[in-house]
Amino acid sequence: MLGLVVLVTIINYLDRNTLGIMWAKIVEDLGLISREGLTDAQFNDLSKKLFRDINMVFMIFYGLSQMFSGKLYDKIGTRKGFTISAIVWGISDLLTSFATGVKSIAGFRAGLGLGVAGPWPGTVKSNAEWFPQKERALAQGFFNAGASLGAILAPILIALIYAAFGWKWTFVAIGVLAPIWVIPWLIVNKKGPKEHPWITDEERDYIVSGQPECKVSNDKGLSWGQLLSRRKSYSVILGRFFLDPIWWMFVTWLPIYLGQKYGMDIKELAAHMWIPYVGAALGSLAGGWVSSRLIHIGRSVAFARKASIAMGAAVLLPALVWVAFVQDPMTAVLVMAIILFAYQFTISNIQTLPGDMYTGRSIGSLAGLGGAAATLGTILTMLFVPVLTAGDNWTPFFIMGASLVPLSVLCVFLFGGKLQHEAETNTEK
Repeated sequence: MLGLVVLVTIINYLDRNTLGIMWAKIVEDLGLISREGLTDAQFNDLSKKLFRDINMVFMIFYGLSQMFSGKLYDKIGTRKGFTISAIVWGISDLLTSFATGVKSIAGFRAGLGLGVAGPWPGTVKSNAEWFPQKERALAQGFFNAGASLGAILAPILIALIYAAFGWKWTFVAIGVLAPIWVIPWLIVNKKGPKEHPWITDEERDYIVSGQPECKVSNDKGLSWGQLLSRRKSYSVILGRFFLDPIWWMFVTWLPIYLGQKYGMDIKELAAHMWIPYVGAALGSLAGGWVSSRLIHIGRSVAFARKASIAMGAAVLLPALVWVAFVQDPMTAVLVMAIILFAYQFTISNIQTLPGDMYTGRSIGSLAGLGGAAATLGTILTMLFVPVLTAGDNWTPFFIMGASLVPLSVLCVFLFGGKLQHEAETNTEK
């Protein structure tokens, strides 16, 4: 189950990276911006604004999908939920090959946003179903490592397909992967762990006995209003509101940054862009392992999650300040590897919190609210990117990211409390 989730996450990041990596060529081929009378810096500024506007459309639909996908997955289950998401985003990316201008690109990216958002609340729910509580952060770490691996493979694979067939066929080749993935997913994911015919009684008992929510006999789930009325929910909602924009700063703008600041073409992007995401993949696994290890040696879930979040943030903040003043491209991507290591170390534990706090029919809903808040934070920060980077000065861009780190950590510690599970205190408000 985890292997299939990791695989579709890799595909997810291949799909969402197609536009950014090939953006310069698409702008040229479709004539989206005229160079007449413009300096290179002016052209780059217009290109960034147009790219931002298209990504704003993507992020709006992504945020809406995060919120409603959580409810959808809680209602229809992860089996059907992942299936719908994968088909929607795969077809949307494939159809981008038919784009003729800004409106059509934005429309297809809106469809992509609706689809690719689903696995984030879906995976939190799936991990809560398939893993005992002490292993969930590590499972979430593998999921996030899949996102990083997809980001590593994206510039390499996309560059190879683009060099052989052009940008239109690249969208087709990448777009078909998610619908194909649905086939093994439906075969393997027959039932939940309590009823699945392929696992042993020993495995079933190990999973279920390690889930605090198994103590709840009638789990009807909580409404958005009920979730929002509980203080601890805001450790997820506000923690992600402030922290997630840092990830999107790199996912969205890294190819533009490297292309404009260091003049890299698609081949050079492929040679450099993968490096930061190696750090991200390692950070995902390390953050999950440290948290799970602390629980294993007897520390509380609250201590394990919060200590891991604090450790990651202690590296993330100074690294973001450091990269703001780096001038050498190789040094820059190496520092970015440290940044994304620390980011994933931190976020893997924040994303695990819904499963630490609530039961099955509420987990996806809170994860979705957290995802929607993360998207709102990203949209707000994205509005300022063209202004902050005017004249190809990217230093304020990274300083903005650094300022978000302490705000996120403060929210987790301020609102999280003891992170008591709803199964332990059904009367807690």
